Amino acid sequence: MVNEYDVIIFGCGPAGLQAAIHAARKRCSVLVLGRPEKSSLYKAHIENFCCVEGVKTGKELIETGIRQASGFGVEFLEEDAVKTAIREDGGFTVETESKHLSCLALIMATGVSRKGLGLKGEKGLVGRGVSYCVDCDANFYKDATVAVFGNGSAAVHGALTLKDIASKVFLITTGLDISPQLKEGLEKSSVQVFEPRKIKELIADGSLKAIVLDDGTRLDVDGLFIELGAKGAMELAAFLGVELDPERFTHIVTDKNQATNVPGIFAAGDICGLPYQMAKAVGEGCIAGISAGSYCQKLKREASKG
Repeated sequence: MVNEYDVIIFGCGPAGLQAAIHAARKRCSVLVLGRPEKSSLYKAHIENFCCVEGVKTGKELIETGIRQASGFGVEFLEEDAVKTAIREDGGFTVETESKHLSCLALIMATGVSRKGLGLKGEKGLVGRGVSYCVDCDANFYKDATVAVFGNGSAAVHGALTLKDIASKVFLITTGLDISPQLKEGLEKSSVQVFEPRKIKELIADGSLKAIVLDDGTRLDVDGLFIELGAKGAMELAAFLGVELDPERFTHIVTDKNQATNVPGIFAAGDICGLPYQMAKAVGEGCIAGISAGSYCQKLKREASKG
C-alpha cells in the first residue's frame, strides 16, 4: 500500500519543522520523516535566537516545533528515507524503512553530515576501497567482498543493496538502531553481521586489502562503506538529478524560493550551505514550505482543469 501526501519533508530539525508548518498552512497534507533526536539541534543550547530569552535546549525547541506542526495537521514518521525516485506521471516516490510513500513535492532539510571513522590512512583510501556512499559506488564492487560500517538505516540498507551486487557482505556495527521491519530484512539476508564491533585498523597496499576489528578479527575485503546515521540528503538528491555546489559537492543549490533545479524538490537549512545557524534554517524552512505548498496547489489546479 502506498500512502500519498502533497509534501514529504526529510528531516525534523528547525528547517524541516518550519517548512512543515508553512506547507500545512497552505492546506497541504504533509509528512515529516526522521528522528528528532538525530537533529544537530537536539543536544545543542540556544541563546542567540531572536525573540527567545535565556538559554533554551534544542530538545525543548524541537519538541515545541513538533507540537506546533502537529496542531496544523502535519504527520510524523520516525523513520529514514532510504530511496527516492521520480514518478513517470510526475511527483515522487519515497521508500522508508517500512513504508512506500508518494508525494507531489519534496523538501530536503536533513542537514549535512559526512562522518568518517578517523582511522589512520582512511582519507587516503577514499576512492581506493573506502567509500561513504553505497548508492554512488556499489556497482564498482560487483562480485567482490565488501564491508559496511554503521548503526542506522543507511548502513543496513546499504548492506542489503550490496548483497545483490557483491559476492560477500559484512556489516560491522556497535549496535543497530533501526526499525523492526528493516531488522527482519537483515536477519533474512545473507549479510554477515559483526555486533557489537568497531573497526580499529585499515590494511592497505595502494588500495584497501583488509580491515581489523577491535577483537582482532581480520576481514579481507575489497571495499569498505562507511554509512553513519540516516541516509544523507546528498545521496538521495544525487539520484534525482538535484544540482550540488560545483566546487565541493557538499551542498544543494537553490534559488531564492528554496527551489532546486528539479521541479518539485526544495531544500532548506544546513544542506544549503553556511552559516549553520538555526535562524537561517528557520528562515529557509519558511520559504521552502510556502514554495512547496504553492507548487502543490498549482499542480492541483492544473489537474482539475485537465
